Amino acid sequence: MATRRKSPSRKTTAAKPAPAKAAVAKKRAPPKKAAAPRPARPADGPLTLGQAKALVAARSAAPARAPMRGVAPAGAPAGPAPTQPTPGDVGRERRQLAIAQRREERQRIQDYKAVMRLLKQRGVQGLPAPAAAPARAGAAPRETAGTGMPLQMLAEGDSWFDYPVPLFGGGIVPRLERLAGLPILNLAKAGDEARQMMGVEQRQRLTMQLRDGCPAGGAWDVLLFSGGGNDIVDDPMALWVRDFVAGRPPAEQLHRPRFDAALTMVRAAYEDLIGLRDTCSPGTQLVFHAYDFALPDGRGICHMGPWLKPTFSLRGFPTQQDGFEVMQVMLTEFAAMLASLAAANARVALVNGQGTLAPERANWHNELHPSRQGFERFAEQFPAQLRALFPGRLPN
Repeated sequence: MATRRKSPSRKTTAAKPAPAKAAVAKKRAPPKKAAAPRPARPADGPLTLGQAKALVAARSAAPARAPMRGVAPAGAPAGPAPTQPTPGDVGRERRQLAIAQRREERQRIQDYKAVMRLLKQRGVQGLPAPAAAPARAGAAPRETAGTGMPLQMLAEGDSWFDYPVPLFGGGIVPRLERLAGLPILNLAKAGDEARQMMGVEQRQRLTMQLRDGCPAGGAWDVLLFSGGGNDIVDDPMALWVRDFVAGRPPAEQLHRPRFDAALTMVRAAYEDLIGLRDTCSPGTQLVFHAYDFALPDGRGICHMGPWLKPTFSLRGFPTQQDGFEVMQVMLTEFAAMLASLAAANARVALVNGQGTLAPERANWHNELHPSRQGFERFAEQFPAQLRALFPGRLPN
């Protein structure tokens, strides 16, 4: 058997050891960016409203909820072209809207409860320490609802409280919340009429809120209420505005028995609200507000409105000023009705901001709603009233 010849030996050089992987990685890795500084976490002690909201948001951070059944998530590919909706389609849309509204209401209640509880536990910057009630023998002292305890406020109403236009900042309530430095549970819903809010379904909801009290504990100190504007505008307004007659005073351009009937219905809703408060939460302060004099200039928003000009056009009013003078009469009488209720009932107050906004287009976002700055100016009128009613309950 043949043997294999050995190849001549070659002189070899020692190979250089490969650099350690960690060293290579360290050498090639880009320089690390400095970590962004974390926001300062408030030490134990009193908080501002903003700090309390931030802490609650950090604790409750969770993955985005799944979209409602039948609602496509953002960015989903478009489906087939829509067809004419059937009665079943309309019914489903209404049910989905009702589900979404109830879900949002529950979320508002949950958020309010968490923020207010935290503020009551830690204290509110700008408020004195709550006074302690005398303790019974062997019992720990407890806080009273007097000076130093944050004011517990509930809001119900229409779009002047909850203006749902994106990037607008809302209506009066979110602005008042910021100015007052305290949370407000806002259950208002754009488009609501006073009659609806005191109808069966919404009355039951409000009854429960007043009877059960603040979700953070204790009774509600204040119920802010905005209603009645939607009851006397829009298409039905054509029933109580008469055909225009030159030289006739603005008050006489109204069909008086019909407008009085409309205003009486609004008054009935407010009277029932007062009665509901007296029964379910007699210590709760009611705070109403009057609407400023809107311009019937034909401006709506998105698919809503206009609410004023169509009636004046139908009735032959030649100028915007002629319609504006009739609106002044209607809204002045509305404010007088609220003032009479405040004078006749205990724990009822009126914030009458009529005349705050000059009748200029720049002061109004559309026919019914002030501009951003207009809502801000209205919100600024509430804290002084609340401080007068509840000394030492709003932060300085």
